[in-house]
Amino acid sequence: MDISQRLSFFAALYKVDEQPDVGMWLLYITLVGLCVIVYKLGFARKLPLGKSIVIYIFLALGCLVLTALGVFLPIGEGLVVAALILIIYKIRLHQQKKHDAGARQG
Repeated sequence: MDISQRLSFFAALYKVDEQPDVGMWLLYITLVGLCVIVYKLGFARKLPLGKSIVIYIFLALGCLVLTALGVFLPIGEGLVVAALILIIYKIRLHQQKKHDAGARQG
């Protein structure tokens, strides 16, 4: 079986099998970006700068493991789905708060 058949979407997109150095860095950057988006949309609270830096450092370190797993498993795709669900949730929450505020006034 050809290894390119088993790659996840992002790993195949970045051609990890043909250019492992560049492909893995691009996959890592993509996963870190998606993890930051999911963290900010779903879990982030207002924290002091020092604590935020520590959280993002550990998030970046954790993405090293996710990058290794993300070559063959759909880690990036799962993060995209999670981000989309959280975006939809935030939009609906904003609309609900706007509707509730308008009902109180009128």
